[in-house]
Amino acid sequence: MIRAFLGIDLPPAVRGALEVQQFLLPLPRKVDPADLHLTLVFLGDCPEPLLEAVHEGCEALKEPSFSLSLQGFGLFGKDKPHCAWAGVSPSRELVHLQAKLETIARQAGCKIDARKFTPHVTLGRFQPPSPVDAMRLERAVATTPFGAGPWEVAELTLWQSHLSPKGTHYRVLARYPLTQA
Repeated sequence: MIRAFLGIDLPPAVRGALEVQQFLLPLPRKVDPADLHLTLVFLGDCPEPLLEAVHEGCEALKEPSFSLSLQGFGLFGKDKPHCAWAGVSPSRELVHLQAKLETIARQAGCKIDARKFTPHVTLGRFQPPSPVDAMRLERAVATTPFGAGPWEVAELTLWQSHLSPKGTHYRVLARYPLTQA
């Protein structure tokens, strides 16, 4: 079994802008800047034959490259925030690509969660902070203007995900070029 996901790697300038914001925001625990990415489809723990079928589907994919940018911050967890993220500016091309990849994964036999796709880049995962720290974090996220990009998304990436006590780390398994628009 290989824990894996499909996503978009970030260019150095966007990664650098996010790293600065990770430093400035009062995040209890940050994602390693080298691991920042945009997940499109989380495949979970996959047997190798299913992952190979996903790989073949992505190799056969013929989708155009497109422009993407990040905008704003948010938190997952409502009253008990546990994840801080940077938002993705609306993009029909991104939504279309994500739906195609989800179809490829389902046809390969992967069990994909049925939740709505909410494009974001995770900046930090943590235990819900104290009420005072949570309020400070919510205020910072709500009042900090942020934008990065645009950049041209020219490829997709298949990553393996490694869980450890120090956080999650990723290894690139394959890259799939998008066609030039």
